[in-house]
This record gives sequence, C-alpha cells and structure tokens, in this order.
Amino acid sequence: MVWDLGVKPLIARRGTEHGSGLGTQRWVVERAFAHLHWFRRLRIRWEIRDDIHEAFLTLACALICWRRLKPLQ
Repeated sequence: MVWDLGVKPLIARRGTEHGSGLGTQRWVVERAFAHLHWFRRLRIRWEIRDDIHEAFLTLACALICWRRLKPLQ
C-alpha cells in the first residue's frame, strides 16, 4: 500500500553519503537505549504501574543529562 504511493524503504548505511541526510546520526537512538540500560530498574521492569515506571524513566533521563553536562562546568 505504501509502496504504491511511491515511498521506498531506504536503510542508511554507515559511512556513506545520502542526499536525503539519512544516517548522519544513526547511533543516537542506540546510545540512548544503552544509557537507559545502566539503570537495572528500567532494564528489568519491576514496576506494575505505568505511572511509577514513567517516573523512573524520567528520573533516569534527568540523571543521564546531568552526568553528560557535569564535565562541561
């Protein structure tokens, strides 16, 4: 269905130039997940309630940002 509309899948390859700009920062999402996996409570989901899990996720994101910005001071 999407193929009929003229949309073709393009997988960005590492180290190759694309006119569309695909793959310029391909590693960002993978690294974000790797940082979140530092926190065992997020890696193994212990929380049953969604709101508590989301709160821990927000806290983890804040800690990751703080750790990344701390050396810049």
